[in-house]
Amino acid sequence: MSNCSPLLEMRGVVKSFPGVRALRGVSLRLQAGEVLALLGENGAGKSTLIKILGGAQRAEAGSIAINGREAAFHSPQESRRGGVAVIYQEFNLVPGLTAVENIFLGQELTRWGFVARKQERRLAADLFERLGVEIDLDAPCRQLSTAQQQLVEIAKALAFDARIIVMDEPSAALTSHEVDRLFEIIRDLKSRGVGVLYISHRLDEVFAIADRVTVLRDGCNTGEQIIEKITRNQIIGWMVGRELKDEFPQRQSKIGAPKLEVSGLRRGRAVRDVSFTVRCGEILALTGLVGAGRTETVRLIFGADQRQAGEIRIDGNVLSIRSPCDAISAGIGLLTEDRKLQGLALGHSIRDNFGLPNLTWLSRCGFVQLCRERDSLSNYVKKLQIKLQNQEQLAVHLSGGNQQKVVLAKWLARNCDVLLFDEPTRGIDVGAKYEIYLLLNELAAAGKALVMISSELPEVLGMADRIIVMHEGRVTGEIADARHATQEQIMALAHA
Repeated sequence: MSNCSPLLEMRGVVKSFPGVRALRGVSLRLQAGEVLALLGENGAGKSTLIKILGGAQRAEAGSIAINGREAAFHSPQESRRGGVAVIYQEFNLVPGLTAVENIFLGQELTRWGFVARKQERRLAADLFERLGVEIDLDAPCRQLSTAQQQLVEIAKALAFDARIIVMDEPSAALTSHEVDRLFEIIRDLKSRGVGVLYISHRLDEVFAIADRVTVLRDGCNTGEQIIEKITRNQIIGWMVGRELKDEFPQRQSKIGAPKLEVSGLRRGRAVRDVSFTVRCGEILALTGLVGAGRTETVRLIFGADQRQAGEIRIDGNVLSIRSPCDAISAGIGLLTEDRKLQGLALGHSIRDNFGLPNLTWLSRCGFVQLCRERDSLSNYVKKLQIKLQNQEQLAVHLSGGNQQKVVLAKWLARNCDVLLFDEPTRGIDVGAKYEIYLLLNELAAAGKALVMISSELPEVLGMADRIIVMHEGRVTGEIADARHATQEQIMALAHA
């Protein structure tokens, strides 16, 4: 075996699903002590490739080599024994088990036929000390924060001396401080000779942590380069197959009369005396740090949670919103932060998901008019460029970006006057983001009142007409002219 052999090399990997060619001869290589960013739009083939590497799926053709030696992984257990650990975007932790139990689950340390719990606990404590964090070893993982759960996943990888660690969107739900800590851990892993395959839609992170990038589009390799020799626009061009001159599309705002007015909204310490107004044709950004109360606020407006105090008015009329049904009837739609758990019924078809909030106008005499439902959905599939096999495909089998578009489609079909978008571009690629930005602009131009929650400050500055900043359940400031604001201004208010 040559000393120059890559730590990992995948060559000519091919994989198909019914009606879809997911991978068309994809190749990549990863050196020891390197961070390789694997990039591409939703549906480009990234998830399929890492599932093959992780033993969750089998390729039809192609090869995998670890340190120059051919490897064939027929199960996740074989992949782990081969030195590969995959940390998926949706964590593979058992919520009711402790960190220690999750780390050694399925590969428990035993002595004389009994689980060596003291030894496992000692090793787990050593792993977290190595990572430079404190984790309650006795708490069920459901009680840990997202960042702590991610650290448990990393500890699982280190417990069995993984030499290759795959991180799929590891920063999606982390604060900026937690992302900084994650990067420190990745740099430590690099210094120990571990190879990290890093998947992210956040290009700022890629330039901060990656040594090299490999880009996929439509199941094919479209580019590879070391990070110092590539620009953001080149990466975007490889990903989407076209040049995006501006990351955020320009528009001329024609803002009208107040549409949605919220005053004195309150629920415990999560939302405390929140008031603001959104006007017709306006995009109002609601931003702040994780835990600021942004999601809780829009859930109160939508009736998903019960408010303890406050008024909600549309066109000056006070609304009595006690449930989402009341909000929908009043012309309010909510695109939820978690599309998988709250925005879609994943086990149902795309058509069913589209029709759920629209049954009143899709039905006649108590029966759904299927032709009308299919025709309406077809129009939005074309308009939003949703990639699907057919309308009966289960929502769970769509990529993240296409799932988001289905959620958008059902609310667009409802023709709501007020739309609440909670992290509308989280976990989706730059090309799909641009399409959603165009859609938001189109809705604003049509006179809709939009509230956009976003944790990405460039997105806030690039899309909003006005910005409301929250901290610990309160409004701490308003920036009337978002186009001339700075990230520093927003962060100062977010910590107020």
